[in-house]
Amino acid sequence: MSEASNKPHALCIPYPSQDFNRNRLIRARGPDALDGFPDFRFYSVPDGLAVSDPDATQDTPTLCKYAPINCFAPLCDLISTLNDSFALGVPPVTCIVSDGVMSFTLKAAQQFGIPEVLLWTTSACGLLAYMHYSQLVERGYAPLQALLFDTASIVGSNRALKLESSKAKAVILHEAVK
Repeated sequence: MSEASNKPHALCIPYPSQDFNRNRLIRARGPDALDGFPDFRFYSVPDGLAVSDPDATQDTPTLCKYAPINCFAPLCDLISTLNDSFALGVPPVTCIVSDGVMSFTLKAAQQFGIPEVLLWTTSACGLLAYMHYSQLVERGYAPLQALLFDTASIVGSNRALKLESSKAKAVILHEAVK
């Protein structure tokens, strides 16, 4: 048995992992940024989005919408290529570690019979918001519409600012400044 056949091979898929950000990393750190890490390879998958300003952030809602659609097939191609590279000393992929936003990777893992772990890297507050978003939609609080505020008043000693509109209500509490 060769050394490559005994090595684990984790395929890590952060969000975002597409060409746009790979190119930004190379420009920022240089083409030799990964020298000294012989077992690390940096691959990217095309997101299929139109080329934009290389120094700007991509439109996140568009990326979230199209990453599962456009990145699945290239990801499967990458896994196939890596698994077929055994002769070059590259072990087959033994597990996938992916950002929870890139959940389409579960389908690829299942297709190849590879175990996967999804990591959800959001804050506790963000996770709570995601968990209850459907209730906010049901109650008409989300998605937020253009707010036309009917009233604005300062309430109590904690300086709570209460904003009301016909579409949404928000209460913002501010701690008293000492």
